[in-house]
Amino acid sequence: MKAAVYYETGGPEVLRYEDVPDPECFPGAVVIDVAAISIEGGDTLNRAGGEMATTPHVVGYQCAGTIVEVGEGVEDRHVGQQVVATMLWGSHAERAATFAGVTWPVPDGADLTKVACVPVAFGTAHDCLFEFGHLVGDQTVLIQAGAGGVGVAAIQLAARAGATVFATASSPERLDRLMPLGMDRGFDYSHEGWVDEVREATGGQGVDLVVDSVGGRILSGSVQCLKYRGRCVTVGNAGRDAQPFDVSLLGAGNHSLTGVFLGAEVFTPRAHQMIGGLIDDVAAGRLEVLVDRTFPLAEAAAAHAYVESRQAVGRVVLVP
Repeated sequence: MKAAVYYETGGPEVLRYEDVPDPECFPGAVVIDVAAISIEGGDTLNRAGGEMATTPHVVGYQCAGTIVEVGEGVEDRHVGQQVVATMLWGSHAERAATFAGVTWPVPDGADLTKVACVPVAFGTAHDCLFEFGHLVGDQTVLIQAGAGGVGVAAIQLAARAGATVFATASSPERLDRLMPLGMDRGFDYSHEGWVDEVREATGGQGVDLVVDSVGGRILSGSVQCLKYRGRCVTVGNAGRDAQPFDVSLLGAGNHSLTGVFLGAEVFTPRAHQMIGGLIDDVAAGRLEVLVDRTFPLAEAAAAHAYVESRQAVGRVVLVP
């Protein structure tokens, strides 16, 4: 099969399009004929400097397609079934193997390109808002990096819950794309003064919850946007800013900071059911996936470069 691989970590240019052996179907697993690959933030981070479990390494932890092989012990999946899947690595290929327990059936008639983008981004957003962020409908939430995959999902989910939704992005043009999703007000966090603008928009009180997928210096600003006893959820480090967080910032306002990693929850019945419901919502049009661009798998290097250019609103998808 063909796959996008690399032999060393680095910039997008390390990706090569090569023939590699088909994945083996181990016990408890399925093999998927891949139709669409959602490029996740962790994919670009791994390629840039993460651990390589194989050489050459096939990166990627989310895709959708059709099951072509079922492993020993798997009873609730079958050949020919369309699924969305997550995995530790291997999605950037024509075929991928993963545990059946981290696959979800695709509803009839669903757009595979869109549902391929759901589990990680929408599942993470849901956990950040509700399971760990404890958001309720009469509260105000600030979604950092609103134009990213988690941001697009979180804006919709928070608006659907009845919250007042603020979001940030790196330009007014990107913010304009978020208004139809349920954003009440947007802030350009590429310039100084955005924290003051958020606080002014709340009458000086601050927001109840911040979902921060950027980290670094932005995380410090997120905490400064909180009201008394406000909560901040940090998930990932999309900004790749290594600035350490000063925990003393939490004390004066009795603020809380919670880290979220969906991967630690994804095998639980709660999370699996939650993600399945989100896939159903996207398939039925109750939630929207924004696919900014699609690239052929052979152009994975260009796709990764486009993701890292921070021009996209929503997801970038590879198609084998």
